[in-house]
Amino acid sequence: MKKGIVLFVFVSVALGLLAQENSQWRGKNRDGIYHETGLLKQWPEGGPQLLWSFNGLGEGHTSAAIANDKIYITGMTDSTGVLYVLDLKGNILNKKEYGLEWSKNYNGSRSTVNVNDGKLYIFSGRGVLQCLDEKTLNVVWSKDLLNDFDGRNLMFGMTESPLIVGDVIYATPGGETYNMVALNKKTGELIWSSKGTGRPTTYCSPLYISDMEIPVIVTAIDSSLVAFNAKSGETLWQVDQKNPYGMSPNTPLYADGMLFSTTGGGIGAIKLHLTDGGRKVEQVWKHELDNKMGGAVKTGNYLYGSGEKNRYWYCIDWKTGKTKYKDNQLGVGNVIANVVGNDAMLYCYSDRGDLALVKASPEKFDIVSKFKITLGTNQHWAHPVIYKGVLYVRHGNTLMAYKIS
Repeated sequence: MKKGIVLFVFVSVALGLLAQENSQWRGKNRDGIYHETGLLKQWPEGGPQLLWSFNGLGEGHTSAAIANDKIYITGMTDSTGVLYVLDLKGNILNKKEYGLEWSKNYNGSRSTVNVNDGKLYIFSGRGVLQCLDEKTLNVVWSKDLLNDFDGRNLMFGMTESPLIVGDVIYATPGGETYNMVALNKKTGELIWSSKGTGRPTTYCSPLYISDMEIPVIVTAIDSSLVAFNAKSGETLWQVDQKNPYGMSPNTPLYADGMLFSTTGGGIGAIKLHLTDGGRKVEQVWKHELDNKMGGAVKTGNYLYGSGEKNRYWYCIDWKTGKTKYKDNQLGVGNVIANVVGNDAMLYCYSDRGDLALVKASPEKFDIVSKFKITLGTNQHWAHPVIYKGVLYVRHGNTLMAYKIS
């Protein structure tokens, strides 16, 4: 009887671990593509139904992280960062202060919470990376990446959403010796460090590429796109992508041996072909699309995104780099516009507060529906998130949930 009970408990725990849901920056593959079914192809006049709004997040532009039917999002009040835990109806379940946040300019939290195997990983604008227990919110471990690894902070604070692959969490202090580091996600202990370029980081959240001979981590550092061997930290290659302001926040996109990266300031975008098992790259094409930090998405054989100085919404042929259209009927504002995708539809969020549902078509920028985000404060910079038929939009102090199914 006792053996049966032990076996039952063991199986129950194992099944619980298998059922654990994770969540990270810009979706499962960091490509801005969600995989929901049954979503509306057209919204009601005036926009989709607002299910609820939560006012009181404080300052910040982090996106929502949603897993296990809970919402995790951070904000700042009186220079202190606060983690909020909400249920799917917008009710607050818990909250926890996690230390000082960025309060020098464009104040507030920056990095999206990474929910992974029952733990929450929070990276503050001041460079402190913490691991919290998802149930209790107790701190499991904490690392000051800038002080511990000889990095230096940026003009607008650390904005990276660290990457987790297996038992390893990757982050970019940007120091001369510890340019990128790999830590044990369970303990925070250093696994490897890489000199990389030896230059500062640049707000970018790294990407993992698994289908090469060498597992590759790609990120932007200062004015370069850089690749590391995910197992050893060896620098594999470096490609110049010089932003005049030293800012390249967009996570690159990857598909079928090809890598796409865009940066603002009029610099534009490049597509690279990974060769020699990931050890080298060669440029395939360049394009004028110069998105600052709103990302781009690939749907089918086409890329979609908006520019900063080139203030248009673009559709680009993935294979050739040719412009299929550029359109400015939905203003992109002064800095950025965000885009995520789902089932051949684009969700385009301008920093003027316009949110549009657009068909992912190479023929034209086909706006099906649009409405104005009127709740919230400050910049419209947080990237929208789709989860179980609901579109979550954060605007400063406010998180909104819209029914889109």
